[in-house]
Amino acid sequence: MANTVGAAAVETMGLAKSYGGLGGQRPKRALDGVSLSVPAGVAFGLIGPNGAGKTTFIKILLTVVRPSAGEVRVLGGDPEDVRVRARVGYLPERLDLPAASTPIGFLTSVARLKKVPPASAGIPALIERVGLGGAAEQRIGSFSKGMRQRLGLAGALLGAPDLLILDEPTDGIDPLGRIEIREILAGELARGATVFLNSHLLSETERLCGRVGILAGGRVLREGPLEELCRTEGRWRARFAHGAPPAALTGAGFEALEGSVRADGATEWQFAGTDLDALNAALDRARAAGARLADLRAVERDLEQVLAETLAAADNPTPSEQDRAVAS
Repeated sequence: MANTVGAAAVETMGLAKSYGGLGGQRPKRALDGVSLSVPAGVAFGLIGPNGAGKTTFIKILLTVVRPSAGEVRVLGGDPEDVRVRARVGYLPERLDLPAASTPIGFLTSVARLKKVPPASAGIPALIERVGLGGAAEQRIGSFSKGMRQRLGLAGALLGAPDLLILDEPTDGIDPLGRIEIREILAGELARGATVFLNSHLLSETERLCGRVGILAGGRVLREGPLEELCRTEGRWRARFAHGAPPAALTGAGFEALEGSVRADGATEWQFAGTDLDALNAALDRARAAGARLADLRAVERDLEQVLAETLAAADNPTPSEQDRAVAS
């Protein structure tokens, strides 16, 4: 594998992977020229529909699958380098844990595979950290899915890796458990690790990740800071206390939001415009007419909306986008 891409936690250039193509059949392309850079020390979420190529991308990072073309570097080096692989922790979507073993026995085996002396691996503390302290000597075969997921996370965390690749880390875990997992991962970020998350739970991705990439049809359609992807330019949502005169608000340039009357009698309105001076002037006019502002915030889309819009745009490209696609 070529090693000419610049250093980052994960970096690919023109990454492609095709399957099949035997017997005159046309190969199926799982990845189609993916160029992606994940800065070190961030939480990055890779999202997309089923069949987008996310699992293939992860398998290439882990050297389970070799790319058909392109370049890939992990932690600034060749992912096949054993020194690089020793700095990566992985939680697969489908865990195959030894039913007859215990958490202590399993993590002791993982420590030996990672060449971490079990005595210095902090296994009891790690079991406590993932919420399995009361089951350290219990057979894994009796574990629920959530408990197995926690144990798999402990295995990924063992040895304090610089890069954590997590495939559906909160699958099967209850809401309170998800909070605990997020706190654990926040701690990993605080020590400088990079978290690469693949999840269909977009709300979890939103809560944890600062950067997101949208993969579909083997291509990265959008990538960047979550805040930028979710931002809606020029719209503000305002909540006015009970008794705000509707005429004063419409006269000031606010539009009533349908079904926006709250239980406490407060109402929610929207202001459209990118000019902050115009927004402040509208607020001044509303207050002068007797309205009391209770809350003001920029309107943002959630990640589910961003994903839906991105996929819809990819299915219905503009004429200029079609021309670029033909040219490439």
